[in-house]
Amino acid sequence: MFENLFKRSDALARHRNCPLGEERSRYLIYCANQGMSRSTLLQIAEHLLIITDALRLGERQDELITPTEIAAEAIRRANRRKPGSHSMRKHTGPDALVTHATHWLKFIGRWQSPPVSPRPYADHVAAFAVHMRSERGLLSELVRRYCQVAQEILDHICASRRFEEVTFAQVDDALVHKYKESGCARVTIRGDVSALRVFFRFAQAQGWCHNDLAQGIRGPRVFSQESLPRGPSWVDVQRLLASVGDKTATAIRDRAILLLLAVYGCRASEVVRLRLGDIEWEHELIHFTRSKSSRTQTFPLSRTVGDAILRYLQDVRPRSDCREIFLRRNAPIRPLASQSLWNIVGQRLHALGVSLRHYGPHSLRHACATHLLEQGFTLKQIGDQLGHRHPDSTRIYAKVNLGGLRQVADFDIGDIL
Repeated sequence: MFENLFKRSDALARHRNCPLGEERSRYLIYCANQGMSRSTLLQIAEHLLIITDALRLGERQDELITPTEIAAEAIRRANRRKPGSHSMRKHTGPDALVTHATHWLKFIGRWQSPPVSPRPYADHVAAFAVHMRSERGLLSELVRRYCQVAQEILDHICASRRFEEVTFAQVDDALVHKYKESGCARVTIRGDVSALRVFFRFAQAQGWCHNDLAQGIRGPRVFSQESLPRGPSWVDVQRLLASVGDKTATAIRDRAILLLLAVYGCRASEVVRLRLGDIEWEHELIHFTRSKSSRTQTFPLSRTVGDAILRYLQDVRPRSDCREIFLRRNAPIRPLASQSLWNIVGQRLHALGVSLRHYGPHSLRHACATHLLEQGFTLKQIGDQLGHRHPDSTRIYAKVNLGGLRQVADFDIGDIL
Protein backbone atom coordinates (compact mmCIF):
# COMPACT_ATOMS: atom_id res chain seq x y z
CA MET A 1 0.00 0.00 0.00
CA PHE A 2 2.87 2.39 0.77
CA GLU A 3 4.10 2.11 -2.84
CA ASN A 4 0.75 3.45 -4.10
CA LEU A 5 0.83 6.47 -1.79
CA PHE A 6 4.46 7.62 -1.73
CA LYS A 7 6.59 8.37 -4.80
CA ARG A 8 9.67 9.76 -3.09
CA SER A 9 12.10 7.07 -2.00
CA ASP A 10 12.88 8.69 1.35
CA ALA A 11 9.19 8.94 2.31
CA LEU A 12 8.57 5.38 1.17
CA ALA A 13 11.53 4.10 3.20
CA ARG A 14 10.40 6.02 6.28
CA HIS A 15 6.96 4.41 6.27
CA ARG A 16 8.27 0.96 5.40
CA ASN A 17 10.99 0.86 8.03
CA CYS A 18 8.95 2.18 10.93
CA PRO A 19 7.68 -0.55 13.31
CA LEU A 20 4.25 -2.14 12.72
CA GLY A 21 4.53 -1.59 8.97
CA GLU A 22 2.30 -4.55 8.14
CA GLU A 23 -0.40 -3.39 10.57
CA ARG A 24 -0.31 0.16 9.22
CA SER A 25 -0.43 -1.02 5.60
CA ARG A 26 -3.35 -3.35 6.29
CA TYR A 27 -5.33 -0.52 7.87
CA LEU A 28 -4.62 1.81 4.95
CA ILE A 29 -5.91 -0.85 2.54
CA TYR A 30 -9.06 -1.11 4.65
CA CYS A 31 -9.52 2.69 4.53
CA ALA A 32 -8.99 2.73 0.77
CA ASN A 33 -11.70 0.09 0.37
CA GLN A 34 -14.02 2.37 2.34
CA GLY A 35 -13.69 4.96 -0.42
CA MET A 36 -11.32 7.41 1.27
CA SER A 37 -9.43 9.79 -0.98
CA ARG A 38 -5.68 9.71 -1.54
CA SER A 39 -5.17 12.91 0.46
CA THR A 40 -7.02 11.39 3.43
CA LEU A 41 -4.97 8.20 3.18
CA LEU A 42 -1.76 10.24 3.19
CA GLN A 43 -2.89 12.05 6.31
CA ILE A 44 -3.82 8.78 8.04
CA ALA A 45 -0.46 7.24 7.13
CA GLU A 46 1.36 10.22 8.62
CA HIS A 47 -0.66 10.12 11.83
CA LEU A 48 -0.11 6.39 12.27
CA LEU A 49 3.62 6.95 11.84
CA ILE A 50 3.56 9.71 14.47
CA ILE A 51 1.66 7.69 17.06
CA THR A 52 3.77 4.55 16.44
CA ASP A 53 6.99 6.48 17.01
CA ALA A 54 5.78 8.68 19.89
CA LEU A 55 4.31 5.84 21.94
CA ARG A 56 7.06 3.33 21.01
CA LEU A 57 4.47 0.80 19.91
CA GLY A 58 7.08 -1.45 18.32
CA GLU A 59 8.74 -1.97 21.70
CA ARG A 60 5.46 -2.55 23.53
CA GLN A 61 4.43 -5.77 21.82
CA ASP A 62 0.78 -6.70 22.39
CA GLU A 63 0.41 -3.98 25.02
CA LEU A 64 -2.94 -2.18 24.97
CA ILE A 65 -2.92 1.59 24.51
CA THR A 66 -5.16 3.83 26.58
CA PRO A 67 -7.08 6.89 25.34
CA THR A 68 -5.15 9.02 27.84
CA GLU A 69 -1.84 8.26 26.16
CA ILE A 70 -3.12 9.24 22.73
CA ALA A 71 -4.77 12.42 23.98
CA ALA A 72 -1.60 13.45 25.84
CA GLU A 73 0.52 13.01 22.71
CA ALA A 74 -1.98 14.98 20.61
CA ILE A 75 -1.95 17.86 23.12
CA ARG A 76 1.86 17.80 23.29
CA ARG A 77 2.16 18.07 19.51
CA ALA A 78 -0.49 20.79 19.35
CA ASN A 79 1.40 22.89 21.88
CA ARG A 80 4.56 22.65 19.76
CA ARG A 81 2.87 24.11 16.67
CA LYS A 82 2.65 27.77 15.88
CA PRO A 83 -0.83 29.26 15.48
CA GLY A 84 -1.75 29.67 11.83
CA SER A 85 0.70 27.03 10.62
CA HIS A 86 -0.35 24.48 8.04
CA SER A 87 -0.48 21.72 10.63
CA MET A 88 -3.17 23.57 12.57
CA ARG A 89 -5.60 23.78 9.70
CA LYS A 90 -8.83 21.87 9.56
CA HIS A 91 -8.53 18.07 9.67
CA THR A 92 -4.79 18.17 10.47
CA GLY A 93 -4.94 19.13 14.17
CA PRO A 94 -4.88 17.03 17.34
CA ASP A 95 -8.48 15.87 16.97
CA ALA A 96 -7.67 14.17 13.66
CA LEU A 97 -4.62 12.51 15.19
CA VAL A 98 -6.68 11.13 18.08
CA THR A 99 -9.41 9.91 15.70
CA HIS A 100 -7.08 8.14 13.29
CA ALA A 101 -4.97 6.60 16.05
CA THR A 102 -8.05 5.37 17.91
CA HIS A 103 -9.60 3.74 14.85
CA TRP A 104 -6.31 2.08 13.91
CA LEU A 105 -5.63 0.68 17.37
CA LYS A 106 -9.17 -0.72 17.51
CA PHE A 107 -8.61 -2.24 14.05
CA ILE A 108 -5.45 -4.10 15.15
CA GLY A 109 -6.85 -5.02 18.57
CA ARG A 110 -4.57 -2.86 20.70
CA TRP A 111 -7.09 -0.37 22.04
CA GLN A 112 -7.91 -0.36 25.72
CA SER A 113 -11.42 0.95 26.18
CA PRO A 114 -11.91 3.24 29.18
CA PRO A 115 -13.65 1.59 32.12
CA VAL A 116 -17.41 1.98 32.05
CA SER A 117 -19.29 2.19 35.31
CA PRO A 118 -22.03 -0.45 35.38
CA ARG A 119 -25.47 1.06 35.20
CA PRO A 120 -27.93 0.05 37.93
CA TYR A 121 -29.62 -3.26 37.16
CA ALA A 122 -28.40 -3.31 33.56
CA ASP A 123 -28.71 -7.11 33.64
CA HIS A 124 -32.43 -6.74 34.41
CA VAL A 125 -32.86 -4.47 31.38
CA ALA A 126 -30.91 -6.93 29.21
CA ALA A 127 -33.20 -9.76 30.29
CA PHE A 128 -36.17 -7.54 29.51
CA ALA A 129 -34.80 -6.92 26.00
CA VAL A 130 -34.43 -10.66 25.37
CA HIS A 131 -38.01 -11.22 26.53
CA MET A 132 -39.33 -8.45 24.26
CA ARG A 133 -37.54 -9.82 21.21
CA SER A 134 -37.94 -13.57 21.66
CA GLU A 135 -41.25 -13.89 23.50
CA ARG A 136 -43.19 -10.91 22.17
CA GLY A 137 -41.50 -10.57 18.77
CA LEU A 138 -41.23 -6.78 18.89
CA LEU A 139 -39.13 -4.82 16.43
CA SER A 140 -35.56 -3.96 17.40
CA GLU A 141 -36.20 -0.22 17.36
CA LEU A 142 -39.17 -0.57 19.73
CA VAL A 143 -37.18 -2.85 22.05
CA ARG A 144 -34.33 -0.33 22.09
CA ARG A 145 -36.72 2.48 23.04
CA TYR A 146 -38.41 0.47 25.82
CA CYS A 147 -35.04 -0.50 27.30
CA GLN A 148 -33.75 3.07 27.08
CA VAL A 149 -36.71 4.40 29.06
CA ALA A 150 -36.43 1.66 31.69
CA GLN A 151 -32.69 2.15 32.13
CA GLU A 152 -32.99 5.93 32.47
CA ILE A 153 -35.55 5.54 35.25
CA LEU A 154 -33.45 2.90 37.02
CA ASP A 155 -30.40 5.18 36.78
CA HIS A 156 -32.33 7.80 38.70
CA ILE A 157 -33.97 5.74 41.43
CA CYS A 158 -31.81 2.63 41.90
CA ALA A 159 -28.28 4.03 42.24
CA SER A 160 -28.39 3.74 46.05
CA ARG A 161 -31.26 1.36 46.81
CA ARG A 162 -32.36 -2.16 46.03
CA PHE A 163 -34.76 -2.86 43.19
CA GLU A 164 -37.39 -4.44 45.42
CA GLU A 165 -37.53 -1.26 47.54
CA VAL A 166 -38.70 0.98 44.70
CA THR A 167 -41.99 2.75 45.43
CA PHE A 168 -44.65 4.51 43.38
CA ALA A 169 -43.51 7.90 44.64
CA GLN A 170 -39.92 7.29 43.56
CA VAL A 171 -40.99 6.27 40.06
CA ASP A 172 -43.18 9.34 39.84
CA ASP A 173 -40.33 11.61 40.98
CA ALA A 174 -38.06 10.02 38.39
CA LEU A 175 -40.58 10.68 35.63
CA VAL A 176 -41.00 14.31 36.70
CA HIS A 177 -37.22 14.74 36.74
CA LYS A 178 -36.87 13.17 33.28
CA TYR A 179 -39.50 15.29 31.56
CA LYS A 180 -39.22 18.56 33.44
CA GLU A 181 -38.27 21.28 30.98
CA SER A 182 -37.75 18.63 28.28
CA GLY A 183 -40.38 20.06 25.97
CA CYS A 184 -41.64 16.58 25.11
CA ALA A 185 -45.16 16.30 23.78
CA ARG A 186 -47.73 14.56 25.95
CA VAL A 187 -48.06 11.75 23.44
CA THR A 188 -44.31 11.09 23.73
CA ILE A 189 -44.48 11.01 27.52
CA ARG A 190 -47.48 8.70 27.37
CA GLY A 191 -45.53 6.30 25.13
CA ASP A 192 -42.57 6.27 27.51
CA VAL A 193 -44.81 5.67 30.52
CA SER A 194 -46.45 2.80 28.67
CA ALA A 195 -42.99 1.30 28.06
CA LEU A 196 -42.19 1.65 31.76
CA ARG A 197 -45.39 -0.18 32.72
CA VAL A 198 -44.44 -3.06 30.45
CA PHE A 199 -41.02 -3.25 32.11
CA PHE A 200 -42.39 -3.32 35.65
CA ARG A 201 -44.95 -5.97 34.72
CA PHE A 202 -42.04 -8.10 33.48
CA ALA A 203 -40.09 -7.29 36.67
CA GLN A 204 -42.98 -8.41 38.87
CA ALA A 205 -43.34 -11.64 36.89
CA GLN A 206 -39.64 -12.32 37.48
CA GLY A 207 -40.01 -11.71 41.22
CA TRP A 208 -37.69 -8.70 41.21
CA CYS A 209 -40.24 -6.46 42.92
CA HIS A 210 -43.24 -7.24 45.08
CA ASN A 211 -45.31 -4.11 44.59
CA ASP A 212 -47.59 -3.88 41.59
CA LEU A 213 -45.76 -0.80 40.36
CA ALA A 214 -47.09 -1.11 36.83
CA GLN A 215 -50.65 -0.64 38.03
CA GLY A 216 -49.84 2.68 39.69
CA ILE A 217 -47.82 4.30 36.89
CA ARG A 218 -49.96 6.80 35.03
CA GLY A 219 -49.06 9.04 32.13
CA PRO A 220 -50.67 12.26 30.90
CA ARG A 221 -54.12 12.08 29.40
CA VAL A 222 -54.07 12.28 25.62
CA PHE A 223 -57.39 12.63 23.86
CA SER A 224 -57.93 10.62 20.71
CA GLN A 225 -57.03 12.61 17.59
CA GLU A 226 -56.55 15.80 19.60
CA SER A 227 -53.68 17.05 17.43
CA LEU A 228 -53.44 17.86 13.77
CA PRO A 229 -50.93 16.18 11.45
CA ARG A 230 -49.09 19.19 10.07
CA GLY A 231 -46.87 19.25 7.03
CA PRO A 232 -46.01 21.68 4.23
CA SER A 233 -48.62 22.44 1.62
CA TRP A 234 -48.30 20.65 -1.69
CA VAL A 235 -47.22 23.92 -3.26
CA ASP A 236 -44.37 24.10 -0.78
CA VAL A 237 -43.49 20.46 -1.52
CA GLN A 238 -43.23 21.33 -5.22
CA ARG A 239 -41.05 24.31 -4.33
CA LEU A 240 -38.89 22.03 -2.22
CA LEU A 241 -38.36 19.58 -5.08
CA ALA A 242 -37.66 22.39 -7.53
CA SER A 243 -35.05 23.89 -5.20
CA VAL A 244 -32.92 20.76 -5.05
CA GLY A 245 -31.60 20.90 -8.60
CA ASP A 246 -29.41 18.25 -10.21
CA LYS A 247 -26.00 19.87 -10.53
CA THR A 248 -24.16 18.01 -7.76
CA ALA A 249 -23.98 14.39 -6.65
CA THR A 250 -25.53 15.25 -3.29
CA ALA A 251 -28.43 17.07 -4.95
CA ILE A 252 -29.14 14.11 -7.25
CA ARG A 253 -29.25 11.74 -4.28
CA ASP A 254 -31.34 14.10 -2.14
CA ARG A 255 -33.88 14.64 -4.92
CA ALA A 256 -34.54 10.89 -5.16
CA ILE A 257 -34.98 10.71 -1.38
CA LEU A 258 -37.36 13.67 -1.26
CA LEU A 259 -39.47 12.21 -4.04
CA LEU A 260 -39.83 8.92 -2.17
CA LEU A 261 -40.89 10.76 0.98
CA ALA A 262 -43.38 13.01 -0.79
CA VAL A 263 -44.85 10.70 -3.45
CA TYR A 264 -45.15 7.50 -1.42
CA GLY A 265 -45.38 9.01 2.07
CA CYS A 266 -42.58 6.78 3.36
CA ARG A 267 -41.08 6.98 6.80
CA ALA A 268 -37.40 7.91 6.99
CA SER A 269 -36.43 4.41 8.15
CA GLU A 270 -38.27 2.87 5.20
CA VAL A 271 -36.30 4.99 2.74
CA VAL A 272 -32.86 4.25 4.20
CA ARG A 273 -33.77 0.55 4.40
CA LEU A 274 -34.62 0.42 0.69
CA ARG A 275 -32.32 -2.06 -1.10
CA LEU A 276 -31.31 -2.58 -4.71
CA GLY A 277 -33.45 -5.71 -4.95
CA ASP A 278 -36.55 -3.84 -3.78
CA ILE A 279 -37.05 -2.26 -7.20
CA GLU A 280 -38.27 -4.40 -10.11
CA TRP A 281 -37.31 -2.27 -13.08
CA GLU A 282 -38.79 -4.61 -15.70
CA HIS A 283 -42.18 -4.71 -13.99
CA GLU A 284 -41.99 -1.09 -12.71
CA LEU A 285 -42.64 -2.06 -9.10
CA ILE A 286 -41.13 -0.91 -5.82
CA HIS A 287 -41.31 -2.76 -2.49
CA PHE A 288 -41.23 -1.08 0.92
CA THR A 289 -40.67 -2.88 4.23
CA ARG A 290 -42.83 -1.10 6.75
CA SER A 291 -41.07 -0.04 9.93
CA LYS A 292 -43.84 -0.78 12.41
CA SER A 293 -45.20 -4.03 11.02
CA SER A 294 -42.17 -5.40 9.10
CA ARG A 295 -44.51 -6.40 6.29
CA THR A 296 -43.70 -5.67 2.66
CA GLN A 297 -45.93 -3.49 0.50
CA THR A 298 -45.65 -3.23 -3.26
CA PHE A 299 -46.47 -0.12 -5.29
CA PRO A 300 -46.22 0.85 -8.96
CA LEU A 301 -42.94 2.64 -9.58
CA SER A 302 -43.67 6.26 -10.46
CA ARG A 303 -41.87 7.36 -13.63
CA THR A 304 -40.57 10.51 -11.95
CA VAL A 305 -39.32 8.66 -8.89
CA GLY A 306 -37.85 5.86 -10.98
CA ASP A 307 -35.94 8.29 -13.21
CA ALA A 308 -34.53 10.09 -10.15
CA ILE A 309 -33.37 6.83 -8.51
CA LEU A 310 -31.95 5.50 -11.77
CA ARG A 311 -29.92 8.63 -12.35
CA TYR A 312 -28.54 8.41 -8.83
CA LEU A 313 -27.60 4.75 -9.28
CA GLN A 314 -26.00 5.21 -12.67
CA ASP A 315 -24.21 8.53 -12.21
CA VAL A 316 -23.31 9.32 -8.61
CA ARG A 317 -23.81 6.39 -6.23
CA PRO A 318 -20.41 5.45 -4.76
CA ARG A 319 -19.07 2.00 -5.50
CA SER A 320 -19.83 -0.23 -2.55
CA ASP A 321 -20.75 -3.77 -1.56
CA CYS A 322 -23.68 -2.36 0.43
CA ARG A 323 -27.07 -3.40 -0.95
CA GLU A 324 -28.88 -0.37 0.44
CA ILE A 325 -29.67 2.14 -2.29
CA PHE A 326 -28.77 5.38 -0.54
CA LEU A 327 -25.22 5.76 0.74
CA ARG A 328 -23.12 8.45 2.37
CA ARG A 329 -21.16 10.65 0.01
CA ASN A 330 -18.02 10.72 2.14
CA ALA A 331 -15.87 7.88 3.39
CA PRO A 332 -16.40 5.57 5.06
CA ILE A 333 -19.03 4.64 2.47
CA ARG A 334 -21.99 3.10 4.24
CA PRO A 335 -25.81 3.34 4.22
CA LEU A 336 -27.44 6.54 5.31
CA ALA A 337 -28.89 6.66 8.81
CA SER A 338 -32.48 7.77 9.40
CA GLN A 339 -31.18 10.85 11.23
CA SER A 340 -29.44 11.99 8.03
CA LEU A 341 -32.80 12.56 6.38
CA TRP A 342 -33.65 15.18 9.01
CA ASN A 343 -30.86 17.36 7.66
CA ILE A 344 -31.78 16.66 4.03
CA VAL A 345 -35.40 17.72 4.58
CA GLY A 346 -35.14 20.21 7.43
CA GLN A 347 -32.36 22.39 6.06
CA ARG A 348 -34.07 22.72 2.69
CA LEU A 349 -37.47 23.55 4.22
CA HIS A 350 -35.85 26.17 6.45
CA ALA A 351 -34.13 27.67 3.40
CA LEU A 352 -37.52 28.07 1.70
CA GLY A 353 -38.89 29.97 4.69
CA VAL A 354 -41.69 27.46 5.27
CA SER A 355 -43.27 27.89 8.72
CA LEU A 356 -43.83 24.50 10.36
CA ARG A 357 -43.86 23.02 13.83
CA HIS A 358 -41.65 20.12 12.72
CA TYR A 359 -39.26 20.13 9.77
CA GLY A 360 -38.27 16.48 9.63
CA PRO A 361 -38.97 13.88 6.92
CA HIS A 362 -42.26 12.90 8.60
CA SER A 363 -43.67 16.29 7.59
CA LEU A 364 -43.55 15.13 3.95
CA ARG A 365 -45.53 12.03 4.93
CA HIS A 366 -48.23 14.32 6.31
CA ALA A 367 -48.07 16.43 3.16
CA CYS A 368 -48.54 13.33 1.00
CA ALA A 369 -51.59 12.19 2.99
CA THR A 370 -53.18 15.66 2.93
CA HIS A 371 -52.58 15.98 -0.83
CA LEU A 372 -54.21 12.59 -1.51
CA LEU A 373 -57.21 13.63 0.59
CA GLU A 374 -57.55 16.85 -1.38
CA GLN A 375 -57.45 14.83 -4.60
CA GLY A 376 -60.52 12.86 -3.50
CA PHE A 377 -58.95 9.60 -2.31
CA THR A 378 -60.78 7.80 0.49
CA LEU A 379 -59.30 7.37 3.95
CA LYS A 380 -59.00 3.63 3.25
CA GLN A 381 -56.93 4.31 0.14
CA ILE A 382 -54.75 6.80 1.99
CA GLY A 383 -54.25 4.34 4.86
CA ASP A 384 -53.15 1.67 2.39
CA GLN A 385 -50.72 4.11 0.81
CA LEU A 386 -49.17 5.02 4.17
CA GLY A 387 -49.11 1.44 5.44
CA HIS A 388 -51.55 2.04 8.31
CA ARG A 389 -52.89 -1.11 9.93
CA HIS A 390 -55.79 0.59 11.73
CA PRO A 391 -58.27 3.10 10.25
CA ASP A 392 -57.95 5.34 13.30
CA SER A 393 -54.39 6.16 12.23
CA THR A 394 -55.71 7.64 8.99
CA ARG A 395 -58.98 9.11 10.26
CA ILE A 396 -57.19 12.09 11.78
CA TYR A 397 -56.50 13.45 8.29
CA ALA A 398 -60.22 14.09 7.90
CA LYS A 399 -59.72 17.00 10.31
CA VAL A 400 -57.47 18.80 7.82
CA ASN A 401 -59.86 18.39 4.87
CA LEU A 402 -61.30 21.88 5.16
CA GLY A 403 -63.19 21.62 1.90
CA GLY A 404 -65.06 18.52 3.05
CA LEU A 405 -65.79 20.07 6.43
CA ARG A 406 -67.25 23.16 4.78
CA GLN A 407 -69.56 20.95 2.71
CA VAL A 408 -70.78 19.33 5.92
CA ALA A 409 -71.31 22.74 7.52
CA ASP A 410 -73.24 23.98 4.50
CA PHE A 411 -75.56 20.96 4.41
CA ASP A 412 -79.17 22.11 4.61
CA ILE A 413 -81.37 19.76 6.62
CA GLY A 414 -84.46 21.91 6.28
CA ASP A 415 -86.19 19.56 3.82
CA ILE A 416 -85.54 16.55 5.99
CA LEU A 417 -87.23 17.87 9.13
